Amino acid sequence: MQEKKERIAKRIASSGLCSRRDAEKLIQEGKVCVNGKLLDTPAFLVGDEDKITVSGKVLKFAEEERLWCYHKPVGLVTTHKDPLGRPTVFMALPKGLPRVISVGRLDVNSEGLLLLTTSGTLAHKLEHPMTALPRTYRVRVFGNLPEGMTERLAKGMTVKGVHYGPCQCKVERSSGKNTWLNIVLTEGKNREIRQLLAFFGLKIARLIRVAYGPFSLGTLPKGQVQEVSEERLKKCGL
Repeated sequence: MQEKKERIAKRIASSGLCSRRDAEKLIQEGKVCVNGKLLDTPAFLVGDEDKITVSGKVLKFAEEERLWCYHKPVGLVTTHKDPLGRPTVFMALPKGLPRVISVGRLDVNSEGLLLLTTSGTLAHKLEHPMTALPRTYRVRVFGNLPEGMTERLAKGMTVKGVHYGPCQCKVERSSGKNTWLNIVLTEGKNREIRQLLAFFGLKIARLIRVAYGPFSLGTLPKGQVQEVSEERLKKCGL
């Protein structure tokens, strides 16, 4: 039986070290070797028996897929290294966690549920549009809700040349010009909710992700993590 091989950048990402894009940068910078040979292309294919080193260190893979729910506070950037020197999610995580990567991102001004995993393969599965996992948010906005806004969002729309798929938007409660919305989407494009609501002239005061697929924020305190059991992952088909 022929050994299954995959692109080196994908293999590095599956280790949880970094994203595929960052892995390609490491290769371009001459920091990746396979079996002692320096690579100069991200198209190189590797198998399970190949020894990969990054910046002189042997690449290690997690023995099992693990997943955590993390309550991200406002003010943290979802990246391992921020060029602007801002505090990151990974700097603020409780001690004792293995190296993890995030499933998607929450921008610096957003808060709530962020999934973390040791497995790049699991992260890719949870993020992929084909999986279409619903992301649920509670959003507090200031301004008058335009008539027909929820209906337009439900059909999908294009803003600044970017097409956004259908999303559900319901009013939870209103007080004057302040309104809490419950928004469910499946695509999760960059700053999707902020772009859509800005189109309707609404200012976001708080944006909280409360669920990602079958996983919910619940009563998890800010800044804390809770591991998802292996049994639950299996029940979710993951």
